[in-house]
Amino acid sequence: MQVNAHPLELEFCSSISEIPAADWNRLARPYPSPFLEWEWLAALERSGSISPQNGWQPYHAVLRRAGRITAVAPLYLKSHSMGEFVFDFAWADVAEQMDIPYYPKLVGMSPATPSVCFRPLIDPGEEAPEVTATLMAGVQVLLEELELGASAFNYVDPDFADELEHHGYIRWKHQNFIWKNPGLRDFGDYLSLFRKNQRRNIRRERASIAQQGLEVRVLQGAELTEELLRLMNVYYRNTNEQFGPWAARFLSNQFFPLLGEPLVREFTERSVVLVAAYDANAGPDPVALSFLVRKGKLLFGRYWGAAGFYENLHFELCYYAPIEWSIAEGIESFDPGIGSAHKVRRGFMAVPNYSMHRFRDPRMNALMGMHIDRINEMEQQQIDGLNEMLPFTRWS
Repeated sequence: MQVNAHPLELEFCSSISEIPAADWNRLARPYPSPFLEWEWLAALERSGSISPQNGWQPYHAVLRRAGRITAVAPLYLKSHSMGEFVFDFAWADVAEQMDIPYYPKLVGMSPATPSVCFRPLIDPGEEAPEVTATLMAGVQVLLEELELGASAFNYVDPDFADELEHHGYIRWKHQNFIWKNPGLRDFGDYLSLFRKNQRRNIRRERASIAQQGLEVRVLQGAELTEELLRLMNVYYRNTNEQFGPWAARFLSNQFFPLLGEPLVREFTERSVVLVAAYDANAGPDPVALSFLVRKGKLLFGRYWGAAGFYENLHFELCYYAPIEWSIAEGIESFDPGIGSAHKVRRGFMAVPNYSMHRFRDPRMNALMGMHIDRINEMEQQQIDGLNEMLPFTRWS
């Protein structure tokens, strides 16, 4: 389908494999997030993690001027809301009660990735407002032609959220966590930010790792063997099995092993960081792994798992060791992913992120518009309440 109302030409593709990696990455590589790079999105699709069978039909936007790709955006037709981490089930229930179709819907995001990153990836020679206007015109055509219930953009870049408001999208506030490095020299500097009791608690938690006979190493580049990636898959499953129907198991058995294949190997060696715990009494393989992704001075925590229970090992592999490594590497920001309030006790601040929504039925737009200010106010109260729990002697 073509939308030619603007000088830019817009089409939608049913697989990222239809879009040359070089063209996509020419636009994605300068952007701070690694989760919009071609290799990451291709791995999700090629592994079958993100597929029509799983309720994610790729519908990627490609904009061209004079035949040259000048903007792209990862979009998906969704038959459910799982894997979005926006939790819009209440809105879907309201629509059902009003006999208004909610699904399928069009979603823009990096799938199953609750990290602020989404926006169209635009050539520096293009004007962002024109690209956004062209894209939104095409999305509106899709809403009508495919009889979609809604379009939503999740974990949006703040500047793009501002642009979307001009196109009638409603801003919904959510909460996630971030650790900011205020220029620390070492882990001792990190500890000095905390009150005495929490400093003692962190030291005790870290000391328990060695007391259990564990050694922790940070692995990168050529150290990321195919065997380790396959083991990461096993531990990812171990973690999800603990949560039963509440698990966030969105990756197939092929995803982690695929990261070792030539098509995405360069991305893996450049961006993936594994924090591994070894137990000399359990053989040569790590007994636990955490999977993080780095780009420039930004670090993102994604997955973790273990062969069994070790006290405080989750805190060590997912928070303390990555923070210590981040300080040494000059990382400025560490996004640990969404989760419970125990992150606050480790120095992660609560911060807002936004999803943007527009419905095909004007009644749903009116209903959300009537209540969203109060909903957002309540979410901000939750954010403020979490930050009041930060155990700092001073703000970092």
